[in-house]
Amino acid sequence: MAGRQALKAVLIDLSGTLHIEDAAIPGAQEALNRLRQASVAVKFVTNTTKESKRILLERLRRLNFDLQEKEIFTSLSAARSLLEERQHRPLLLVEDDALEDFDGINTSDPNAVLVGLAPEHFNYQTLNKAFRMILDGAPLIAVHKARYYKRPDGLALGPGPFVTGLEFAADCKATVVGKPETTFFTQALSDLGCGPDEAVMIGDDARDDVGGAQNAGMLGILVRTGKYRRGDESKIDPPPHLTCDSFPDAVEHILKNLLQPTSKQSAV
Repeated sequence: MAGRQALKAVLIDLSGTLHIEDAAIPGAQEALNRLRQASVAVKFVTNTTKESKRILLERLRRLNFDLQEKEIFTSLSAARSLLEERQHRPLLLVEDDALEDFDGINTSDPNAVLVGLAPEHFNYQTLNKAFRMILDGAPLIAVHKARYYKRPDGLALGPGPFVTGLEFAADCKATVVGKPETTFFTQALSDLGCGPDEAVMIGDDARDDVGGAQNAGMLGILVRTGKYRRGDESKIDPPPHLTCDSFPDAVEHILKNLLQPTSKQSAV
């Protein structure tokens, strides 16, 4: 890895990379166990906003993934930090299963709009309420702006189209806190004792996972699972360090190549 420090950390996306809803990517548990045996820190970073960190952790443990809550960094965590920092009282457009991650946040007489993935609340009445608040000066905060995500029945709209619709209608720009924002990745790395040039990101979203990580100074590995569609690797510049079939293949590449300081970067 010429020009880079030795690898110290691997950031891993969850939905679409390790699992799709209640089904694990084949071989992902074993691959994660192999990675944990290497001399690198592991952290899980996700834009998932339809459920709380606790519910997400329970889902992953049911799928036999060995994770600890402290290893998961979510865009909901980043959003909560921003709300507390700016002392906002948000109108929360998130699913009911995600609300517990905002316990203790004052939502009375809201003066800000926070949008996550909220299929049950993305209706005209609620979005129009948000629109009017923004027109009256409330800041618009997007947990993230993903275009779509993968469900067992196929691709589904993410929060991005709804955030963009509010931006267009209210002639404003949202503050985005999740991937692909550089601050999200640097926050995720902050307690691992390493910099971006000592880390690699694995994910199924070319723009948000890989492009965001590489813009932050990391290497990015794109996997052809989850929301991946043919040609996604050509949608970002620079292209991914590597594009491979699945998370186990990404781990194999890391173990064979990126943990050897004299190895050459490769791509397929």
